[in-house]
Amino acid sequence: MESFKHLHSMQPSCTFCRIISGDLPADILHQDDLVIAFRDIHPAAPTHILIVPIEHIPSINQLTKDHNQLLGSMFLVARELAVENGIDNTGYRLIINTGPDANQTIFHLHLHLIGGQPVRYPMG
Repeated sequence: MESFKHLHSMQPSCTFCRIISGDLPADILHQDDLVIAFRDIHPAAPTHILIVPIEHIPSINQLTKDHNQLLGSMFLVARELAVENGIDNTGYRLIINTGPDANQTIFHLHLHLIGGQPVRYPMG
């Protein structure tokens, strides 16, 4: 993981950058050159996994066309983790919060994979 510090802009004050660099512990379920996935420490459901780009991107608002491969990877990893966690057939929710009104609390883009129980509806 140490090599990622040199490949991507790391923010020392960012919780997710600190997990990526190994400075903070996490229950890591997947990691590759583009993303890391780990269990949320404050789960909203029995399965609550965060899929996080290795590159520090504050939110969707900073994405460009150059991030197409990254975004595809995030969603494919989410699908793989849904299968591995046995929620692919019962259903799951994928959420990306963007900005304070959406309750984004860590400003490093991340995708929530939530499942293992019926989700509340309506949203909002």
